[in-house]
Amino acid sequence: MSAQHFQGRFEVEFKYRLGDVEAFTTALAALNPEVILERNQEQDTYFDTPDRSLNAAGKSLLIRAMQPSGIRLWIVKGPEPDRCEAVNITDADKAISMLHTLGYQPILTLRKVRSIYFVGPFHVTLDHLAGLGDFAELAIMTDDEALLPGYRQQLLALAAQLGLDPARLETRSYRTLCEQATTPSPERRS
Repeated sequence: MSAQHFQGRFEVEFKYRLGDVEAFTTALAALNPEVILERNQEQDTYFDTPDRSLNAAGKSLLIRAMQPSGIRLWIVKGPEPDRCEAVNITDADKAISMLHTLGYQPILTLRKVRSIYFVGPFHVTLDHLAGLGDFAELAIMTDDEALLPGYRQQLLALAAQLGLDPARLETRSYRTLCEQATTPSPERRS
């Protein structure tokens, strides 16, 4: 996997709910993307303090393990919407043990099937999450915050090329979607 595509302190990302996965993959194939990996199994384990101080500050801390690629990442997102940093790690179990030692607790495990493609400087992912559905993410990472507005426009143009419907733009994170899907509504809590 090309490491330069995933380096930077900032990430511009647009996520869309897919109604027709086949139409999306056909449009993507027409752009002749570079295939990085297909149908990779990912497990994201999110951590927070017992009082959920990271969540309250708009931050996420997670360890991602990917199979069969063998990629393991330590990822921190927030507090700004475009802030995202990731670092490769060699031992996810050891990293999780270290987080436990520091007092962090696992609060959510999210599993997805992910395929990653490159279209020019952008990475395009096709994700399936059981119970949530299919999504396409278009993204780029950078250390230069001044480039973010231009990248937003370029990614929106790429979304249009891929036939992604602006009305299906999903602004919530997978974490939020999962938490909302498992939280009972007020009328069901009684």
